[in-house]
Formats: sequence, C-alpha cells, structure tokens
Amino acid sequence: MPLVAELDEALTRLAVKSDSKANCEVLLVDDGSLDDTGQLLDRSCATRPGWRVLHLLGNHGQAAALYIGMHATSAPRLILLDGDGQNDPADIPRVVALLDAGADLAVGVRAQRHDSLGRRLASRVANGVRSRILQDGARDAGCGLKAMRREVVAALIPIRTLYSFIPSLAAAAGFRVAEIVVSHRPRRGGAANYSVRRFLIWPLVDLLGILWFANRRFAPPELQQDNASTLYDPRELPNTSSVSLPPTIHSSGSS
Repeated sequence: MPLVAELDEALTRLAVKSDSKANCEVLLVDDGSLDDTGQLLDRSCATRPGWRVLHLLGNHGQAAALYIGMHATSAPRLILLDGDGQNDPADIPRVVALLDAGADLAVGVRAQRHDSLGRRLASRVANGVRSRILQDGARDAGCGLKAMRREVVAALIPIRTLYSFIPSLAAAAGFRVAEIVVSHRPRRGGAANYSVRRFLIWPLVDLLGILWFANRRFAPPELQQDNASTLYDPRELPNTSSVSLPPTIHSSGSS
C-alpha cells in the first residue's frame, strides 16, 4: 500500500529530526471495509513493530473512526491522517513542529485542492460560515491532517461531523490552535460519500449545537489547595509532563 510506505518514510524523518530512536505507535482504523483493505492492513502491520489495526464492525463513518481511534491510543501526541491518500505524510514533521512551538492543536490548510469544483465551493462556504460564527480561527477545519496534544482529546465530543469541528471544540476549551499550509493530492483510495445533506445540512445543524455548547462551556475554576489559590490548566494533567512516548499516527479510512 503506497500510504503505508509514505508513513514509514515520514516517521523515519520525524525520528531523525527529533533525535529519537523510539518507534511511533501507529493505529490504522478499518471502518468496516467490504474489500480486502482489512487484510492488507493486517499484513502491513505484521512486519512493523508498534503498528496495529483496529477493525470496526460495520461502517460507522469518518467521525466515529477518528473518535474511537483517538481513545484507543495512549501517546501524549496524536497525528490524524485520512486513509484516502489526499494528504501527504511528508507534511507530518511540519505539522508536529507547531506543537513543538507551543500549539495544542495544529491544523493543516490544503493548498491547491484536488477536488471537484462543487466540493471546493461548498467547503469554502462551510469553512467561512463556521469560522465566522464560532470564531475558531480555522480556515480549513476539514483538512484530514492534524496534530494535537493528548489533553485536547478530552474536549472532543462524539458527533458525526466531528472532523469539521475539532478546531472549534479545542478553541472553546481554551486550547491554542495553529495552522500550516500542507499539500493536497487527488484521491487514491475509497469513494467519497458526500451528499448535500451530509456536506451542508447536517454540519449546519451541528454548527448550531456547537455554538450553544461553546457558549455554555464554563472556564476552569480556581482550586483552593494548602491555603493557596491555584488555577487548573486543562493542558497540565497529572503525570503528563513525565511521560516520554513517541507521537501517534492515526489513519482512518474505508473502501
């Protein structure tokens, strides 16, 4: 599988850049594929230490694959990557560099998109409306290539349009969101399944729900400890700073 080889190369460069010899944890999510994708993924992981496949019973969609995959990992950093091949794994080190610079969530911005005109226009409208209403500062929330700190996962909720609102939910929880331009390629695998209802209507309904949720979300309260008032920071969970694990690459996709 071409994507597997590209992931291997990108992870090697990332390990060299970070001066780390540890292997990354790689979780591939098979979203109930009906062809031989599951078997191909199993064979690819069998020869790669630290790689494993999560097989879902039935097709549940991209959002479910992302959500389940993120909760099935334990590394302090996660990298999300769609399995359709449109995002180039070679951009992974550049996205991770934003976390090194202090961001909690790094979001790719697709340059020169290789999608149909109708999908590009719909995406531009959707991103503009979402960014203006939710004020999340993300120009391309639907880009499949993202990197985040483990703490950000707790801010995400299981909705079917999760992939479009990860920046919004992270920003509403007080996390720092950064962007970087990444490359975009023609679709290599699987088939896009985006109807008007799925691409515009349901995201609009969920947009209203996210707006309500973001406005109702309360700020972390101050805690009284040993006669001193301390502020709880959601980015500083117990023992997080002492854990030394490699990043996680999470690829979701179905055929």
